Amino acid sequence: MIKPRALQKGDRVAIIAPAGPPDKEQLMQGKRVLEGMGLDVVLGNHVFDLEENLVALDQKRVADLHEAFFDPSIDGIFCANGGFGTARIAPLIDYVMIQGNPKIFWGYSDITYLLNAIHNFSSLVTFHGPMVASDLNDEDRTTETESSFKSLFTGESLTYDSSVSPLETLVSGTGEGRLVGGNLTLLTNGLGTPYQVKTDEAILLIEEVEEPAFKINLMLTHLQQAGVFDALQGVVIGNFQAEPDEYERIKKMFRVFFAGASFPVVENFHIGHCQPNYGVPLGVNAKLTTSPARLMIDSGVSLK
Repeated sequence: MIKPRALQKGDRVAIIAPAGPPDKEQLMQGKRVLEGMGLDVVLGNHVFDLEENLVALDQKRVADLHEAFFDPSIDGIFCANGGFGTARIAPLIDYVMIQGNPKIFWGYSDITYLLNAIHNFSSLVTFHGPMVASDLNDEDRTTETESSFKSLFTGESLTYDSSVSPLETLVSGTGEGRLVGGNLTLLTNGLGTPYQVKTDEAILLIEEVEEPAFKINLMLTHLQQAGVFDALQGVVIGNFQAEPDEYERIKKMFRVFFAGASFPVVENFHIGHCQPNYGVPLGVNAKLTTSPARLMIDSGVSLK
């Protein structure tokens, strides 16, 4: 496991868009938030590019990612927003180069595919966290979401309990292991590929947006039958944004699906497609308890 260096005021960071172009105004609003943290922010050359030729587009997205990792003046990389297509670029990435140039890599949603791919092949801790255009814009941003970036500077460990949001225990117990996961659709899409999430002796984070209960059940069943839960130490259920009636069906489905699980399962973490959206490192050790319900996560950055 490789932890990237913690950020300091004055550090230069890059914004890239490997899953799709952001709204320009929202991106510039989010860029100003990062600058307010004392960071020097630059944009990837192809952040706003959109063209029908997917091969050319993928090459541009990879070029921005490679340049951000390889440029010694860049200390962190933040994704602009989600979208689609990161699975296409995963085979094009130079993971050896990334391993030799470890930096903060931060995003979620479709970026889940890259979070897992980079960790699998570079051993680099990655970060599931709010993105620049979609979460730090003036309309959606919350103080709590913005505060998620603090640990990138301080190197402090994270504790999430019911003082942050009311946590509900579905299965009692204690589990300890690496925190892995992300968006449920992307985790399911990665099954059977070299980029599949590695869950042995791990705690799995899942989140989703605007998917019905039956489809979430289908994806969880797919993960289960693929052996993803066989050596799991816990499940952290993030936000599953849905209309109230559908969300009640989702919650009921969770209770039925995880009944009898051999590991703790806790839900209602504000992680994912929500505000506030709390950022967490992936690949570091975490401990999930249910008495009280609490998730404790080691720091994702090195202060050395």
